[in-house]
Amino acid sequence: MKRTIAIVAGGDTSEFHVSLRSAQGIYSFIDKEKYDLYIVEMEGLRWEVQLPDGRKAPVDRNDFSFMKGAEKVKFDFAYITIHGTPGEDGRLQGYFDMMRIPYSCCGVLAAAMTYDKFICNQYLKAFGIRISESLLLRQGQTVSDEDVIEKIGLPCFIKPSLGGSSFGVTKVKTREQIQPAILKAFSEAQEVLVEAFMDGTEITCGCYKTKQKSVVFPITEVVTDNEFFDYDAKYNGQVDEITPARISDELTRRVQTLTSAIYDILGCSGIIRVDYIITAGDKINLLEVNTTPGMTATSFIPQQVRAAGLDIKDVMTDIIENKF
Repeated sequence: MKRTIAIVAGGDTSEFHVSLRSAQGIYSFIDKEKYDLYIVEMEGLRWEVQLPDGRKAPVDRNDFSFMKGAEKVKFDFAYITIHGTPGEDGRLQGYFDMMRIPYSCCGVLAAAMTYDKFICNQYLKAFGIRISESLLLRQGQTVSDEDVIEKIGLPCFIKPSLGGSSFGVTKVKTREQIQPAILKAFSEAQEVLVEAFMDGTEITCGCYKTKQKSVVFPITEVVTDNEFFDYDAKYNGQVDEITPARISDELTRRVQTLTSAIYDILGCSGIIRVDYIITAGDKINLLEVNTTPGMTATSFIPQQVRAAGLDIKDVMTDIIENKF
């Protein structure tokens, strides 16, 4: 008897369409000989299953099921690939916990913590992990240009503390750009992060663990001529992604060891991806932790899986079967 898998995508942020692209990637990766797959699209209170004939059926939120003709179909597992709320911040995880439905990624606490970049980085700083200097603004709070320059310096990054895909992010170089950048970031989220610029090599490293094994993927180096790794670099090809990264074996080992440690410190589950900047002297600086990383065919994780000589289909099976 095949298990029925919901690939849950969409969400309530600017990353809605990015999430749908990840869902298509995951749909192509999962073994269809072993599982019945459906993409569940969520937007606000609209929860709909994409049916094979192109129609959509509403999801019954009382038991996370849908009607396929006269047949009631209940999902056995949810692969969450919503980038942003409610799938990345712990809300959907809490729902599935109450429904007793296993899911692909980390639980409520780890999801909520990692979704808030400021909270996550400050927490990990207590474990000796290097992060950039930063200020947090909540809705209604202000900061003067002078305070930003004195405490953080220029250039700096001003970005939503919640969310991803570089929506609302500005690399600020002048005093005149500070307040407009803060307003832009607040248009995406209710918390804004003002973060010191770190000059170095940007890299990213994926990891997943099951009851039987721990897998840390090869590292990807991110090179772009854009001001930073922005939306166009991420999704419109304005970037070189080099896997494995052009760093020493010793630094590679240190980054992979740190990634595995972060996974355990946060109590993660499923696949995560951790982004870093390597600054002078091979210092490893944390940028952020992604607990529902992008999963299109060209995303970092599939690239790293291929570079590791693994089959993405087997990795997906590991993620699913680990919860049973």
